[in-house]
Amino acid sequence: MLLSDLIKINSDAGVKFEISGDYSNINIDGISSDSRMCQKNFLFAALPGGNADGRKFIESAIAKGAVAVLAPMGTEFTGDAMFIKTDEVRRALGFISAKFYSKQPENIIAVTGTNGKTSVAHFCRHIWSKLGKKSASIGTIGVIDEKEKLLPGSEGLTTPDPVRLHGFLSDLCNKGVTHLAMEASSHGLEQSRLAGVKIKAAGITNITRDHLDYHGTFEDYFTAKMRLFNDVLPKGGTAVLNADIKEFSDIFAICRTRSDNVITYGEKGGDIKLIQAKPSPSGIDIEIEVEGTIYKIKTALIGSFQSSNLLCAIGLVMAAGNEISEITEACDGIKAVTGRMEKVAEKNGVPIIVDYAHTPDALEKVLMALRPRTKANLVVVFGCGGDRDKGKRPIMGEIADRLADLVVVTDDNPRTENAETIRREIMSGCKNCEEIGDRARAIEYAIKNLKKGDLLVIAGKGHEDYQIIGDKKSHFSDAEEARKVVKLL
Repeated sequence: MLLSDLIKINSDAGVKFEISGDYSNINIDGISSDSRMCQKNFLFAALPGGNADGRKFIESAIAKGAVAVLAPMGTEFTGDAMFIKTDEVRRALGFISAKFYSKQPENIIAVTGTNGKTSVAHFCRHIWSKLGKKSASIGTIGVIDEKEKLLPGSEGLTTPDPVRLHGFLSDLCNKGVTHLAMEASSHGLEQSRLAGVKIKAAGITNITRDHLDYHGTFEDYFTAKMRLFNDVLPKGGTAVLNADIKEFSDIFAICRTRSDNVITYGEKGGDIKLIQAKPSPSGIDIEIEVEGTIYKIKTALIGSFQSSNLLCAIGLVMAAGNEISEITEACDGIKAVTGRMEKVAEKNGVPIIVDYAHTPDALEKVLMALRPRTKANLVVVFGCGGDRDKGKRPIMGEIADRLADLVVVTDDNPRTENAETIRREIMSGCKNCEEIGDRARAIEYAIKNLKKGDLLVIAGKGHEDYQIIGDKKSHFSDAEEARKVVKLL
């Protein structure tokens, strides 16, 4: 593809460039932001970053065959390549990638929020599949294709970088996928990773404290989330908003200013109103009202907060063009995604639940949701990740101390931080707890001490099948560990 075509799509999107010479006849055969992956006739995107600065690898990329370099204004470099500078280098890369890969599923929705994104994307894919649509999802777990298979190499980032993302979109489209649900993380939105993605609707679950190690303040975190509605959702698209969160009026005002269509959901929802979410032996029975009609849904979900995630998904599927009656019918029997309030084992009738809750709000919601299902003691095993927001650690400790009967503080992914220090910071808010750093031993201890009527939740890692200690990533699965201990007992 000609570089001039890639530049034009950016110019049409309002991105301004400073270009070193005549680029009309330069052909581009590939794009990469990793200099090691560059080949002959590639465009190399030299992106500045926290861990590595791509501008330091320009010469290496050119040596491997890059014929064009995209870089921020002010970047100084020389070499036998066309130099393209812009103040919006990440946004430009998104549009370049969209043009280069060209194909996208025709119905794409995106969801943001601190918690619940993965569940919403999973629910959308499930509903569409039940309605006979070839559907897929992209998010924390990875790219799940139309056969419900994880695409190799897709796990790792909630919102992939633009080059990988648009490559996935093109691959899914070639497989016949017409409906796609995407998670939009605050990092991905801040870094314009969704630039060039053509979405029909955008939803939000909630906004609570998370990622302040990256964003600095809650206000900046909120602003990053709002980029889904301000920058990515086209005018005239549909915003699906949770009417029960305190930020609702601010988000609603943003969407109305842009003349977006708005669907509101929740107990206070004007379009999809939650009448009740009642626990049942098999899950949650949900009753909603839409345009004056009552719809009843029997699910296999655990935790009343999952009803909010399901309503968000229903709104997004409605926005993509399906009727509410067929949507609610497709929701019957819907199950949780792996690692989200998932029952993975039981010991003598005592359920063992695994959940991804790794923020204060998520942990609080999980424990509050499981309390009504607990006849005796509610037990929680959890830790906090290293090299992440330290301020939430004592808050999560206090929540566990207040809402659970037995708390076991253990290691999550300590990464390069001292694991004992992380545990101590959690325990500053949790006075009555057991401290067992080794996560496998912590799970074993909790399961061995379970009694009739108890309920155990292992929180923080959910679907993850690894643990990162220092710079070493080793296989570890909470679900596997729990099943192994139960089998031995």
